Amino acid sequence: MRTGIVILPEHRWWMAEHKWKAAEEYGFHHAWTYDHMGWRSLVDGPWFGAVPTLAAAAAVTERIRLGTLVASPNFRHPVPFSRELLALDDLSDGRFTLGVGAGGVGYDTEVMGTTPPRSRQGRFEEFVATLDMLLAQERTTFSGEYYEIRDARSAPGCVQRPRLPFVVAANGPKAMAVAAKYGTGWVTTGPETDDETTWWRGVARMTEQFGEALARIGRAKESIDFHLNADSSPVYSLTSVEHFRDVAGRARALGFTDLVVHWPRADGVYAGSEAVLERVVADVLPEFARSTSG
Repeated sequence: MRTGIVILPEHRWWMAEHKWKAAEEYGFHHAWTYDHMGWRSLVDGPWFGAVPTLAAAAAVTERIRLGTLVASPNFRHPVPFSRELLALDDLSDGRFTLGVGAGGVGYDTEVMGTTPPRSRQGRFEEFVATLDMLLAQERTTFSGEYYEIRDARSAPGCVQRPRLPFVVAANGPKAMAVAAKYGTGWVTTGPETDDETTWWRGVARMTEQFGEALARIGRAKESIDFHLNADSSPVYSLTSVEHFRDVAGRARALGFTDLVVHWPRADGVYAGSEAVLERVVADVLPEFARSTSG
C-alpha cells in the first residue's frame, strides 16, 4: 500500500518548502494540497493558490508524485484549468495527478457570488468529461449544459500519455460512475459521522459500492487505484504511532492501494506532533512497504 500526505497551502513558501522536500525524503509516494479559495475553519487565515504552490513543489522535488486533493468546478472552468494542468504536468516532468471532485457548499460556492448550478452532479460529470477531452485531444469543441468550448487547443499535450491521471473523489453512486469511467484512481472520504466505528463501516460499504460501479461497466478493480483520505475519520490518523498503524492496517484489509494523511498542524484541524509523523515514517511505513513487496 502506497502512502501520501497533504500539505495545506497555508504557509509562506520559506516555511512550506521544507515540508514538500521532506515529504519526498520521508519516502511518501505522493504529496497533495487542497484546491480551495479558503477552507472551513481556516478561511480567515493565510491561504495560497494550489496551482502555483504545486509548481513550486515540482521545482524542489524530483521523484514524488504531486496533486490536488481535490480540484472542483466551484470556481474553475475546464478550458483555462486544462492549460494550468498541462503546465503542472510539464513542470513536474510527468509527476502530476489531478485529484478532482464535485465541490461542496461553503466559501468556495459563495465568494464569487455566482448562481449555484442546476445540478452539482451534472456539472461535475461535464467538468470531468471536458477535462478528459481537453487533455487528451489536440482540439476540442463541445456544447453541453454547463460548458461551451470552441476549438480549444491543447498543444503540446501532456507528458503523461494519453493524458495525466485523474483521481476522482466519489462517495455516492452518481459520482462513483464518473470515477469508474474516467478515473485512474478513486478517492473516498467515507461518511460524515462523529463515530469512528460507524465511519469505518461506511468506508467498507462504499468500497463495495465502488466495486459494483466498476463491474457495471466491465472494468476490473485491478485497473484502478483505491485511495482513502484517512483524516476524514473522526480521529486524526497521526494521533499516535499506534493509531496510524491501526488505520493503515484497516485500509489495506479493505483493499485500498493508497492511504492519504495530513501533515500535522500546531492546533485546530489536523492538530498533531511532527514527532509522531517522523516515528511513523521511520517505524511503520517500512513495515507496510516490506509486506507489500513480499
